[in-house]
Amino acid sequence: MKLIKPNKLKKADTIAIIAPAGQVEEGKILNSVKYFESLGYKIKLGQNLFKSDRYLAGSDKQRLDDLHNAFADKDVNAIFCARGGYGCLRLIDKIDYDLIKTNPKIFCGYSDITALSLMFLKQAGLITFSSPMPKGDFQPEDIDKFTANGFWQALTSDSLTITAPNLKTYKKGDVKGILWGGNLATVCSLCGTDFLPNEKFIFFAEDLNEPVYKIDRSFRQLLNIDKFKQNVCAIVLGDFLGIDEHKEQLDTLFNEIAQELNIPVYGGYQITHDKTKVTVPIGGTGNLINGILEISY
Repeated sequence: MKLIKPNKLKKADTIAIIAPAGQVEEGKILNSVKYFESLGYKIKLGQNLFKSDRYLAGSDKQRLDDLHNAFADKDVNAIFCARGGYGCLRLIDKIDYDLIKTNPKIFCGYSDITALSLMFLKQAGLITFSSPMPKGDFQPEDIDKFTANGFWQALTSDSLTITAPNLKTYKKGDVKGILWGGNLATVCSLCGTDFLPNEKFIFFAEDLNEPVYKIDRSFRQLLNIDKFKQNVCAIVLGDFLGIDEHKEQLDTLFNEIAQELNIPVYGGYQITHDKTKVTVPIGGTGNLINGILEISY
């Protein structure tokens, strides 16, 4: 796969904010705009950003139009997704991937946005960022400094280091591969499409409000795909928040996966729905050494 790295973000660049998934609260987005503008960036809001259609931020066409318009707009340097929720899966078969390939730019988000990021990588070769988002992470009165500093560093440089403050080792090993993954349930929602990398990858995953047996089922769904098993060279685990009373069984599951695949598996990274989170370049090259990720992109 020929990967495309977007240009680094610079002061006075223009950021487009769109909502390709769940509906957003106007007040929170406008609050985040004040924060971005205070740092010297210009902001363009998607024309349909504050639309609503059931649990979605407007109809599929409206959300798709904002996505396409943001990539086509020559003045826009970066695209921030307002929030996750649900809705991106409804768009992936309608996206003009050639438009994205010929107009590469920074694209950021996590949770449900995982579906877009993985498809952009597969269909357009675009490196994107699993990252904090305006609605939940960039409210001026409540910004986590670690999260914000890591985010801006990722968008303005070409390398970063990710460590786990509470590293858990399920199986040791040092490997190299592209970083690929995101929200586990969303990754699995892409099964049945052409979404897996053709090269060796380090799979990173996190999830929210899923019981242990569903986490088990999600991993098993991926492990039943030959291409996944052939190309995954390591697994890096973030948080699995809000799960049931059987949380201790996660260690049993992850040990089982490590032994079955016979690859390095580490946990304890701040890849998460929680407030303090790292930014991960999806498609960046990762060197995993003793549980430390050195990433270039």
